[in-house]
Amino acid sequence: MTVILLTNDDGIDAEGLKTLEEALRDLAHIVVVAPDQERSAVSHGLTLHTPLNFKEIGPDRYVLNGTPADCILMALRQLFVQMPDLVVSGINHGANLGDDIIYSGTVAAAREAARHGVPSLAVSQEYDDRPIRFKAGAAFVRDLVAAILRNGRGGELCLNVNIPVRKIKGVKITRQGCSQQVPHFSALESKTDYDAPPAGSEGSPKTNFLSDRQAIRDHYISITPLQRDQTDYGAAQSLLQDASHLFSK
Repeated sequence: MTVILLTNDDGIDAEGLKTLEEALRDLAHIVVVAPDQERSAVSHGLTLHTPLNFKEIGPDRYVLNGTPADCILMALRQLFVQMPDLVVSGINHGANLGDDIIYSGTVAAAREAARHGVPSLAVSQEYDDRPIRFKAGAAFVRDLVAAILRNGRGGELCLNVNIPVRKIKGVKITRQGCSQQVPHFSALESKTDYDAPPAGSEGSPKTNFLSDRQAIRDHYISITPLQRDQTDYGAAQSLLQDASHLFSK
């Protein structure tokens, strides 16, 4: 039996989680483990000094007084003998773009799953001054999940998926946007430049991929693959060369 574990950082009662659960129900057996309240911007934090209360509130629905990463760890340790086939975190109320993924509990839950070898998606929905509209995004996620399950993508796959607010033009594979400044939690509202590719060690662009922020601004769904290994290999090589000169004296 195919099993999908759902979580989020907006809490067990969030509309985005409920919409996602309904959209995926005919694809697999769904297990939900989510925080008892909103835990936005907790990043990859774990609860160390407060007792965790893990409670079943319905068939295959559990609530935890912890962070999204706590939810993944508790679910994998307490509920599954065999790992789930996929973890989906979301749908988050608001985009997680650029530097904001550092702070996002939604993204952290997906990263935690991938760290344990379970492929994962972090899904976020941008919104405007009207009520947030999850259904179109949930329909896309359903198709994406079906394709991942069908193709057997496993291992440490972790995709950060962001859905634009208005009519969807298509899908772009993107890179994480970066900036020299640090705006908080609303990359679309910020005037900071997320669109220029980051410079490599010799000043040339590392990539020609569109930034996640620009894709959303152009009304495309953004899919950014994230990796567990955060080593800067260019800097490591430079330090190695510097060290060889230093220790040869």
